[in-house]
Amino acid sequence: MTSARMGRYSLACGGNTRTAMTLYRKNLQLSQELFTVISCFEIALRNSIDGHYTSTLGLDWLKNGSSPKGIFDNSKCRFTQTSINNAVNKLESSYTHFKLVAELGFGFWRYMFAPNQFTICGRTLLRIFPGKPKSTPTFQYNHTFVFNQLADLNDLRNRIAHHEPICFVPGKTLKSTTYARQHYNLILQLFQWMGVDESALLYGLDHILTICNEIDAL
Repeated sequence: MTSARMGRYSLACGGNTRTAMTLYRKNLQLSQELFTVISCFEIALRNSIDGHYTSTLGLDWLKNGSSPKGIFDNSKCRFTQTSINNAVNKLESSYTHFKLVAELGFGFWRYMFAPNQFTICGRTLLRIFPGKPKSTPTFQYNHTFVFNQLADLNDLRNRIAHHEPICFVPGKTLKSTTYARQHYNLILQLFQWMGVDESALLYGLDHILTICNEIDAL
């Protein structure tokens, strides 16, 4: 490992090289665990969205919606239309609706809660979160709130994918598992809102809190 990469770990560990290497390895373990949990959440989310819109818009709602004069064929949904068409073209003769669903990434599904996509599809998508708290005059648990929560998870996913550490206070050389714990709790919360038994789904895969405790103890 380069000194530039290890420098932050060394500073966080008071210059102790052995502890710094342990922290580096623990960060890799934590990243692996969180990425797995995010991947499980992504699958549950996209399946829930697809199941909802399949029942309201038809089985080929994605492909039909991105076709000329489809619901996504407008300047306000260009990202959605382009993403679908690119995925369809990539699949070519092997296209099926279910392969298309799997081909589209986390960012695509997040944007189904963006104002234009949410409205064009009927403003019903929040039904996939039957356990979501009711909005109050001072706090709205609406599509914008969900969109922003998913944006936070997408940022974490991208950080891990680009090998950025998640065992520090963001932007500082200070060891902390708060960032990881907060996002882990957010995933569990969204699972619960969806009515997904996260304990059963993640059985044998989730050791996040154990690794966080080990990092805190270094």
